[in-house]
Amino acid sequence: MILLESHNVIIQTTLTDKAVKPSSLDVLFVDFDGVRFHLSTPEKKTVVQLSMNIRCWDELAAYGALDVLRREYGSLIRAQTEPEYNISLDIDLEQLPADEASREALIKSISLLKRNALAAPFELAFRQQKQLEASGSSLGDLMQIHYRDEEAIYVRASPDRVTVIFSTIFREETDRIFGKVFLQEFVDARRQPSIQNAPQVLYTNRDPPLEIRDVPGLRDSEDIGYVTFVLFPRHFAKPDVSYNTISHIQLFRDYLHYHIKCSKAYMHSRMRHRVAEFQKILNRAKTEVAATERKTVTGRTMVVR
Repeated sequence: MILLESHNVIIQTTLTDKAVKPSSLDVLFVDFDGVRFHLSTPEKKTVVQLSMNIRCWDELAAYGALDVLRREYGSLIRAQTEPEYNISLDIDLEQLPADEASREALIKSISLLKRNALAAPFELAFRQQKQLEASGSSLGDLMQIHYRDEEAIYVRASPDRVTVIFSTIFREETDRIFGKVFLQEFVDARRQPSIQNAPQVLYTNRDPPLEIRDVPGLRDSEDIGYVTFVLFPRHFAKPDVSYNTISHIQLFRDYLHYHIKCSKAYMHSRMRHRVAEFQKILNRAKTEVAATERKTVTGRTMVVR
């Protein structure tokens, strides 16, 4: 099992290199979820500008993403965002901490820009759950994050839990089969005594869960699946636990499809290996026919097989 990292490795390695040796920079790249980044030095080589464009920015901003980013980055946020991007940071390389550990921690925090922006609806849901539990109210508002084409994350708080639902598209029939196998393993693994405190995982194909069944515009086809996580207060009661929960659950969709592709690649390699082994067996089964030379009465040579 391979766990994907929450931070962006390109941002981390680039800033680490430029902190040692500043130089001109202009790099465009895209993350797993189609999030666009731009690292550049528009004014001088000691000031790196990092800009991010995420398709669900308007929804995240409504759920408090700007407040989360101001808390995390403070004065690094540019007042004037780069055109075609949603948020921009200015990193002055000359102002980075002299201590190596502190400098690495700051760079790591900057590389978590997407993670921190997506954390806003989850943090809001965790706060709402506590309020609902104290007041005895029924349900919080349903938050929708359309972070991919035709796919979304739905988050809703209730007095005793926070429900997180992923809608995901399986483009191929084999992906759908592999996905069902993986998700069934999530359900079965929770029965083990050592991980019974893990969130409950539910999976439905085509039919959306009851929590989002009234949402307009949901697809009704065989290639869509819905994965539901039920987070109880113990999963976000402490700050460090809440941080890890948000980081891990954000990457679930990428984790699922990444491992589906890895499994298909492994299956294909095994099939190719098995075919090659069968081909060797067939080649060994071919008998060699001995050829002998014989002479006729007239002295002519003929080959007999």
